[in-house]
Amino acid sequence: MSRPAQETAPAQETPARETAPAASQPAPANLRRQLALLVLDIGAPIGLYYGLRSAGFSNLVALGAGAIVPAAGVVVQLITRRRLDGVGGVVVVSVLATIVLSLITDSPRFLLARDGFITALWGLWFLATLSARWARRPAAFALARPLMEGRRAFGPASWDALWAREPRFRRIWQVSTIIWGAGLLADAVLRVLMSYTLPISVVPGLAGALWPATFVLIQVVTNVYYHRAGLYRLLGAPWVNQLAARRGGARLGG
Repeated sequence: MSRPAQETAPAQETPARETAPAASQPAPANLRRQLALLVLDIGAPIGLYYGLRSAGFSNLVALGAGAIVPAAGVVVQLITRRRLDGVGGVVVVSVLATIVLSLITDSPRFLLARDGFITALWGLWFLATLSARWARRPAAFALARPLMEGRRAFGPASWDALWAREPRFRRIWQVSTIIWGAGLLADAVLRVLMSYTLPISVVPGLAGALWPATFVLIQVVTNVYYHRAGLYRLLGAPWVNQLAARRGGARLGG
């Protein structure tokens, strides 16, 4: 989700000198497992909603049942791992609060807008990590690190060392966090508008399709920015120098 015309020589050499021991780097996350859980969290509520509607249940009941699915996954995590992280706690509280308020107001559209409200909170959280005292690093840095640091494709550089030494590295993650925060807030506004203007039966499917569309768009924008800002060169990604060498050879051959 183009590269700078010139990169300074010290920036190319930094990753080779600034390499952390393997034990100090977080273990790469299991991407396949995370993607499977993400697909389940998005697809199960949609399938459950349309299944219950076809069985004759009301919009409120069908939407409420679908909203419980993400919370159920958190409960399973709590039972199997005997711990609940901050994200899981937010999910459970938000789901329960939304269902209670929807029952009080008897409004299925409020249940539809739930994802928009939660997405807005995440967008604000991203932006808050830029200056909040409780945030050691910007949100984009904290979320990308277990997916990238220590992986062969991204190079062996220590992110802590780069953060301490390279102002450009810090700037990259601050800008990336702003991109994610703004993108999530835009997604949230669109979800709320859909929830209160489109036919109820149309919204769950469209809202589900909006998740991958938003994610892919933000990923493309941030990765273009990473290339232009020189993130992969700072990390010491091996393919960066290989690609530069091929381009240099092509110019000489031409």
